[in-house]
Amino acid sequence: MAEIPLIGPVLARLLGPARAAIAQEFLRFGVVGTVGFVTDTAVLYGALALGAGLYLGRAISYVSAATVTWALNRAWTFRGRGAGPVHRQWALFVVVNLVGFALNYGTYALLVTFVPLVAAHPVLGVAAGSVTGMFTNFALSRRLVFRKA
Repeated sequence: MAEIPLIGPVLARLLGPARAAIAQEFLRFGVVGTVGFVTDTAVLYGALALGAGLYLGRAISYVSAATVTWALNRAWTFRGRGAGPVHRQWALFVVVNLVGFALNYGTYALLVTFVPLVAAHPVLGVAAGSVTGMFTNFALSRRLVFRKA
């Protein structure tokens, strides 16, 4: 797996080669997650504009973001890892990330329900939910979806 320029050698010195490789995967996963966050937010606001509401709109935006992040993680973060047909890998990614989704959506739902500022600006709930689910999603994706052959 290619190192992230400039960061890779520093991480290798600080953490050792094996931990540096995991740290680089996590950094790539974070970049992909940022793209997913932007997708999630854009689709949510689009769904809200079309009248979907805060909860259905978020469910639609989450599936959209999950599809984008699966594709980018497959192509970049975990390139060459995982097995089986593409549609099965996508389905496994979505299924194993339901744990992260529960944390993500649960955080969002609690915040939009009980914090008026978040209900008025749902992007804050999307951000909080994304951070909450990120660590779980990374571990599950690495171990179950994109595991080494």
